[in-house]
Parts: sequence; structure tokens; C-alpha cells
Amino acid sequence: MCDAAGDGGGCGADTEPPRRRRAPGDRCERPRTCMKCGQGTAALVIRVGDPFCRGCFRDYFVHKFRAMLGKNRVIFPGEKVLLAVSGGPASSAMVRQVQEGLSREAAKRLRFVPGLVYVEAALALPPCLPEGAVRRQSPEQREQTLAQMETLLQATGFPYYLIHLEEALELPPSILQPGLERASTSSPSGPSYKEAVDSFIQQQRQDGDSGTSLPGHSTQDTPAGPSATPRLPDAAQTQELLRSFEAAGTATAREELLEMLRTHLIVQTARDRGYAKVMMGESLTRVAIKLLTNLSLGRGAFLAVDTGFTDQRHGDVMVVRPMRDYTAKEIAFYNRFFSVPTVIVPPLFTKRREKPSIHQLVERFLLGLQEEFPSTISTVYRTGEKLSPEPAKASSESQRCLLCLCGLDTDGEEELALEPTLILEEPAAGVESKAAYIPLLCYSCRLTFKELGPLDTLPPYVRAEGQRRIRRAEMEQDQENQESSKS
Repeated sequence: MCDAAGDGGGCGADTEPPRRRRAPGDRCERPRTCMKCGQGTAALVIRVGDPFCRGCFRDYFVHKFRAMLGKNRVIFPGEKVLLAVSGGPASSAMVRQVQEGLSREAAKRLRFVPGLVYVEAALALPPCLPEGAVRRQSPEQREQTLAQMETLLQATGFPYYLIHLEEALELPPSILQPGLERASTSSPSGPSYKEAVDSFIQQQRQDGDSGTSLPGHSTQDTPAGPSATPRLPDAAQTQELLRSFEAAGTATAREELLEMLRTHLIVQTARDRGYAKVMMGESLTRVAIKLLTNLSLGRGAFLAVDTGFTDQRHGDVMVVRPMRDYTAKEIAFYNRFFSVPTVIVPPLFTKRREKPSIHQLVERFLLGLQEEFPSTISTVYRTGEKLSPEPAKASSESQRCLLCLCGLDTDGEEELALEPTLILEEPAAGVESKAAYIPLLCYSCRLTFKELGPLDTLPPYVRAEGQRRIRRAEMEQDQENQESSKS
């Protein structure tokens, strides 16, 4: 027992009083030294205990991009690769990495042929819409955004394509069918990566190519100046597309519709122009948010293809995500330090006093946790790395989702679990039933499809492909009934 009445004052009398915790602004710390070179002054701290100077941070950033491509080996020498550019920080940083990888100063130059595509999705809204119904953007503002993006794309020197979201109304139904895989990709029938590299180098030597020229400057792909057609689509097309978004019942359904149209436009552009791969600029932060969002939307079986490095659901066009190892913080510092140009594009539109979408809720939740627990984003990201893409593969057309092209995950489910996806309606005579499309969709797409409004507000290519598959299913059912009656 201690003597509390003694001169010593009892237990702990000799210990120092607790120190007051200093506020971040009160700290007078010495400049930290770069952890890599040990000489330069740190310009940023990526993670706790990882200070970098500008030069070492640039080398770290470049190496990370090259390592991601080199580790996976899915982009073969000489292949045409389409870079999807949104004007945001991640896709702009991705374009800069490709530019530097193709430059003469690069130690190990990239060997693919790049092109750029930008899907312009900021619709110019007609004045007849009620005030407050949507966020307006005038045609002048839309023209200004297009001019900024075209300036950014032209400065790269790569072939580029400006696509309007309204062009989704003219997509062919074949976009909802996976194309035949090309022999040049990493398929069993194609050559190995090493064989492709050796063949490419040998071909360069035979052609007398010193390896200092930039590939990809094809005159037939490069725009030859401003087009004679109007920069903005017809007002009737804009109105028709707006009708599809206005018919959607929730903000979540509109987000999913916008993402679907963008993806289909990019994939169709790649098919039309002969690109075998599409690069998406999704960062680690965006992948983690997308992983939890899709899990909330019922896409747990397809998380590996929705967030993984490769996405082969389209068959002839492979989607790759080379920026998925970069956090939003790393990308922001890289763009600021090395003056990477970006264009801030406003969102499509949103209704006033409307509940936020699941996408927005998950983003706020994760970013809020990240502030208190810095390992939140990376932990979610690493969890997604352990998932398998096998559940997303479809064995036949009847087992493939109409909208997302993944395998149907509704077989074997209990009736009670599928009840929220059912549509109970009694269409009038001669009117196409929306419920007939439900068996063609996976669980998540069923929930979204219910919120997309009447069938006449859906994109024409979705209706055309759905009707074809419904008729085919009816014919197969009739044939089975005839065979069973004969037996």
C-alpha cells in the first residue's frame, strides 16, 4: 500500500504531469527528409511515415503505372488502346502517363497505339422544363465545356473522338451482345506475351524503325479540323434522352442509366475504330466506393469484373483499369505538382429536395470514415482483390443479363428473395408488357429496370434487343412444347 499522506504525495508523485496534446497548427516540426533518396526535402506525405520529394514522387508514380501494366500483361505490342477521358483528375493523369511512356526520353517505352474518347454527358436543357425540376446548363455552357475538352485532347497529339450522350439513342442492339474475341488478345489461341514482344521488336528492326517515333498518329483516325455539322446534337434528340432520365423514379436509377449509356458508347466506339482494349481512369478510391455501391445494389456476384483490373464481358473489347492502385490523394498531388490539365464537368442533373442516390451515400460514408481511419479505403480495395470473376461468366445467351452482360444470378434463388424484383402490372391490350423483360435481367438490373419508367422511355437499342430475346425464348418454348406433345 502506498502512503498517500506522506511527503511524497502518494503514487505517481514523481511522474510528470500529462502533456497537453498540441493542435496540428501548433506543431513546429523540422522539414522531413524524403524516404527514398534521403536527401531532398519531403514535398508530401502519402501515408504515415512515407514522405517523398517531388522527384522521387514522380518516379514512384510513373513506376506504379508501368508495374500495373507489366504485371498483368494484357496489352500486347502494336495493339490499339482507347483511353476513356472524362476530364477529371484520374483520367487526365492516366493520359499523362501514356504520353510520358511513349516519349523519346522514356527508358522502357510503351508499345501500344493510343486513342482518346470523351463522352459528353452534360445535356443542354430546353427552357420549357419547369423551374427547379433539373439543374440547367445552357447550350453556351455546353459549347464552352466541349471547347475546353477538345483543346485538352488536341494537345496530346493522339487521335480523339468526341461523343455526345444523345448518340446512345442510335446504338445498334449488337452492343448488348459480346463480340468474338480476337486472336491477338491473351486468349489461348493467340500468341504469348513474350512471343508478341519479340515479333514486334523484330518487325521494327526490319522496317528500320529506331523506336523513337510515337505510334498512334494515324491520319484516318485523327480529326482533320472542325466538323461542318453542329457541335451539339438536335434538340429533339436531347429532349428524347432527357425524357428517359426524367422517367426514372430515383436518383440511383439515373446514375445507373448514365453509367450504362457511357459504357456502351465507349465500347461501340472501340469496336467501330478497331480498338482491342479500353482504359478507364478509375482510381483506388473510386474502385473502393464502386465496390461497396455495387454490393448495396445487389451486384455482389459481379464485383470482380465491375472493379477488377480486367473486364472481359464484352468479348472483343477488354476494359482495363490501370489507375486502380492510385489513391485520389496521390493523383491530386501529381496533377498539382506537374501541371496536369483537367476540365471540371458538371454532373448530368439532379432534382431538388430529392433523396441522394446510393452512389452518393456510399461515397460520403467511405470518405467520412477515411478521415477518422486512414486505412478504410485501402482495406475495402484489398477485399475486392480476393474476389473471383467466375460468377459473372454466362454459358449461353439465355443465361446472360440483357443490360450488364453478366451471368444471371437468379437461378436457384428462393421466391421470397426475388419478390422485390417483380413487376405487377396489367398492360392494356396491344401494349408491350414491361414484366416480360424481367426474366432477361440479373437481380441488380431488375431493381434498376423497375425504376426506369415506361418501356417507350428506354433507349431504342435496349428495347430492340429485349424484344428479339423474348421472341427467341417464346420460339424455343413452343418448340419444346411440340416435342413433348409428340412424345
